[in-house]
Amino acid sequence: MPSLNDLMEMMDALETKAVITIPTFCVAVRNRHSSCRKCADACLADAITIDKNNLEISAGACVGCGACVAVCPTSALVPMDPMPDDLAAAVVETTQAAGVPVIACARKAARNVGDPDKYAVVPCLARMEEEFLLELLSHGIEEVFLVDGDCSTCKYRAAVPAIDDTVESARALVAAMGAEARITRTSEFPEAARVADMRKAMGAARREFFTSSGHYAKDVAKSAAEKVVNDKLKQLHLQKQEQSLREKLGVKNGAGKMPTITAERNMNILDAMTRLGNPEEPAEPEMFTRIFGDVEVDAEKCSGCGMCVMFCPTDALRKSLDKHPDEDRAYMEFSAADCVQCNLCADACLKHCIEVIPVVSTAELFDFEPRLVEIGVAKKGNKLFNRNR
Repeated sequence: MPSLNDLMEMMDALETKAVITIPTFCVAVRNRHSSCRKCADACLADAITIDKNNLEISAGACVGCGACVAVCPTSALVPMDPMPDDLAAAVVETTQAAGVPVIACARKAARNVGDPDKYAVVPCLARMEEEFLLELLSHGIEEVFLVDGDCSTCKYRAAVPAIDDTVESARALVAAMGAEARITRTSEFPEAARVADMRKAMGAARREFFTSSGHYAKDVAKSAAEKVVNDKLKQLHLQKQEQSLREKLGVKNGAGKMPTITAERNMNILDAMTRLGNPEEPAEPEMFTRIFGDVEVDAEKCSGCGMCVMFCPTDALRKSLDKHPDEDRAYMEFSAADCVQCNLCADACLKHCIEVIPVVSTAELFDFEPRLVEIGVAKKGNKLFNRNR
């Protein structure tokens, strides 16, 4: 018979996480001087710890609101409740039934005033991301409804500013393309998603309860096997802890740049914006956004050390082969489409001469050709820009 310690250990092993991390994507893991704490600032439960090149989320403290996922610039946080594919499938299915996409918070869904076949559910609307909303609107959807209410008494109420920021950010991206598609946040279900038969809503709630209860026995039956698996995972985790940071990040000896990650979210949003309007004739010449970014460099202060290029996680900053006509100046290339506004280039800058700004040119965003940025010339002996990439 298992002891109490065995049972406690088993509970820990079976503990589910609403959000999982990809530490090598996190800029604070990649460079301990990173000032990015967007996820921790958005977390209403203080469940996120970032310290000494480590990113951790306490599954016990996490309330699963999803606010951290929406603000992470490098997609280092992945939601599990619901998973992106599951949420997308639920929205597609319910939209077919209602005629319009309706996404409600779990608290509003529990009121049983909406038809459960006609809306998708998330724990909190803080789970919403610009990428998801624009993807919906870009496929001919005229309006998306986000339903919540009584936030002032909800356990997720501290996430309200995060919801507001996401909605306004998504609206700004839509407006930049001159599209008329709307994102409506409301405290009531739209007419198309209201329940006609209260018994149907109550029956759906009961079915959900018994279905989730039925899973309990199945989970217990699997517990022994999962404990063995988790023991092995713990061993692997300990092995990974013994690796150096360079090994974890895959940095090759002699490399002048850290491995980069693809700004996939940026590309998906740009694709959606292209479907919403004509990128050659945008409605706004520039936009204020938290998704993309621009950089300004004080060439007088810049020493050409290359630290910004070395640590840029998405390759938005790159070494340029173009020669500057002034021998005291040089160029680097910048791509606004790849910039995720993580600010790591500014944090890594030894001369504090680079600034990341949240206002970008719409035309440059869709040009996809890098812009030449004037910088200082590296002194002889500075090998950062001379190493092989």
